[in-house]
Amino acid sequence: MPVQLSIAALQQLAPNARSSYREAAATAQPVLDRHGVTKNKLRLAHFLAQVLHESGGLTLQVENMNYSAARLPKVWPTRFLPRGPLDPNAFANNPEKLANQVYGGRMGNTSPGDGFRYRGRGLMQLTGRESYREATGIVRGFDPAAPDFEAEPDLVFSAAWALPIAAAEWESKGCNPLADADQLEAVTRRINGGTIGLAERREWLLRVRALLKV
Repeated sequence: MPVQLSIAALQQLAPNARSSYREAAATAQPVLDRHGVTKNKLRLAHFLAQVLHESGGLTLQVENMNYSAARLPKVWPTRFLPRGPLDPNAFANNPEKLANQVYGGRMGNTSPGDGFRYRGRGLMQLTGRESYREATGIVRGFDPAAPDFEAEPDLVFSAAWALPIAAAEWESKGCNPLADADQLEAVTRRINGGTIGLAERREWLLRVRALLKV
């Protein structure tokens, strides 16, 4: 029998959740069941830990690209001075210019403005035109009526689609068996492409496991 997602427990973990995410959680069970996330408590714990980290405790719908000049070299050390070629003062507190610079020309972003248009969104913080296009294909695999997220990127964090996208991405990236093996780093690499925020993801996992009594 699938593990039941406790809304009360989720509220403890994310008391300041955005309204769209709260609405999504209210109808989450069949979505999570469909993608095998609720097969056991350990899977659910790993899924929630990744989602909670990526979304900043369910408070982040769109990636915040508003960085100070001092912060930029810490986030992108190979791009900004002193190690990189770019002057952080030229991009500080300018989200659109920054996103187009750091995301442009990669991840399927080929047109002017793509970097900003396809910055991170939703529970898994989809980033790059290619990811939005892939999400459309994955979700339409079980719901042919799903919208085109590449054409309407803000739907990625909507109440209707935030969780179906996150759960489908999770399953398609092969995270279920890795979660069963309690392989946090391997799960993180599938979600993030690297290990950024691994310590914070581990802390989220400990908190979720305590609540779910895993």
